[in-house]
Amino acid sequence: MAPIFAYIEHHGGVADDSATELLAAARKIDANASPIAIVAGYGPEFDAVCTTACASYDEVWKVANQSLAYPNAELVRKALVQVLPKGCLLLVPHDHFGIDLSPGLSVKLNAAFVSDVMGVEGTEGANLKLVRQEFGGQVSAHVRCDVSSGAIFNLRPGAFKPIEAVPANGRLVDKSSEVGTLVGGRRYLETIVAEAGDVDITKEPLLVSVGRGIQDKDNIALAEDLAKALGAAVSCSRPVVDAKWLPKSRQVGSSGQTVKPKVYLACGISGSFQHLAGIKGSPLIVAINKNPKAPIFQVADVGIVADILEFLPELTNKIREAKGASV
Repeated sequence: MAPIFAYIEHHGGVADDSATELLAAARKIDANASPIAIVAGYGPEFDAVCTTACASYDEVWKVANQSLAYPNAELVRKALVQVLPKGCLLLVPHDHFGIDLSPGLSVKLNAAFVSDVMGVEGTEGANLKLVRQEFGGQVSAHVRCDVSSGAIFNLRPGAFKPIEAVPANGRLVDKSSEVGTLVGGRRYLETIVAEAGDVDITKEPLLVSVGRGIQDKDNIALAEDLAKALGAAVSCSRPVVDAKWLPKSRQVGSSGQTVKPKVYLACGISGSFQHLAGIKGSPLIVAINKNPKAPIFQVADVGIVADILEFLPELTNKIREAKGASV
């Protein structure tokens, strides 16, 4: 098997939760793999990320360049072309940055590319058998990818549960000198932080999150009743915000808030990668959806096939009864 690399995303000196998920995915591809982490950036916070990565990976490649102080996929792509060996496998999170980075990089490296990978089924000769999502998550496609000339896989956040790896004392390899001057057609201007809402869902340990399956604005009250019974907060997916049923500050996802609850109740949410990208910290995910083939069940710890309009009131009543009995 070709060497496996994991691209580590980071923000504010902290590695993204996907770092441990990529490690788990690498072991799914090859149980004996010792994947190499590759980290690109610049500055003291970036150096801290490299050091932290050495605690999980046996080897970490550091690519430091002042042009990479802000994660610009165009420039990162140019840097990786100079650093990555031909024929390697590269694992990248399937988020906005990964979608921007990987397709063009696969062309530059003459490597295969598979996006939105949900599972690894094993090898078949020079082929790796994968499961990915198509048609907005409505279809799980089983594909065979020829990896003999290398490949780049974008992995859906949350699809590969982190494993309890033995703490590593990884070797840090500085590859910065292999990258020349990086010039791109776009440049970073500023980051606009979203205004805080009435509830800060990023700090809530328990979230009751509703999606398109809630059907009507008046039905939001069902989720609010359940959240009140649980001592939780209500969040949502993008369709609920687009319909103006809840404010933008309640949206979880790549275009909304990033949350790290202990428990996440996904009610009537299909489970698109854009939504899952906003859920970090490996919480207990409980999915309630009347479609048994909804993608959310692929990442849920507990799956319940039910109509949330009927199930949520019943669950709320049971919780209130249990609390009343314990008083």
